[in-house]
Amino acid sequence: MRIGEVCLLTNDVIRLADFYKKLLDLDNESSDAVHQTLIGEETMLTIYDDGSKKNNQNQNICLAFTVEDMEKEYRRVMELGAEIIEPPTARPWGAVNMSFRDPDGNTVYLRT
Repeated sequence: MRIGEVCLLTNDVIRLADFYKKLLDLDNESSDAVHQTLIGEETMLTIYDDGSKKNNQNQNICLAFTVEDMEKEYRRVMELGAEIIEPPTARPWGAVNMSFRDPDGNTVYLRT
């Protein structure tokens, strides 16, 4: 398993993505209001609105790991007793994601 993505969760994707585009001096040629990938290399930086209300108290960051076999990893996470937020689900942008909470309550995504 390897870190595949750092995802900043926000209720205003365009505002936050525009800030990071300026900060990182890049243009991803996207104005999507729900999901934007800013860096698409080994470890990606993504800005995403998952639909939940944010309180901006250091809870708007999650970790995402790229995995080869989602079903195998899903079973493994369940065996660890992690709280499943969402089972493996196909996304419109082509990924299959699942999410769960780590022991401290942080959101972790696995994706293929």
